[in-house]
Amino acid sequence: MRVEVDFDLCQGHAECQAEAPDWFTVGKGSEAKVRAKRGEIPADQLAAVKDAVKYCPTQALSLVEDDRTTRSE
Repeated sequence: MRVEVDFDLCQGHAECQAEAPDWFTVGKGSEAKVRAKRGEIPADQLAAVKDAVKYCPTQALSLVEDDRTTRSE
């Protein structure tokens, strides 16, 4: 699973950074846009990242299943 950011929606509220500071950083001032780490989210950070996505006021964040992940059903 990985994070995608819609930069057109992001307004720099920094809720994501508050929920998952190891994964997100938000700039200051007029350049306040989120920066998310790239790649697979480690299991120990997944709950915090899910909360960051959930509490984003503009819904600029989404979780995407990695295409390379094999799921057994």
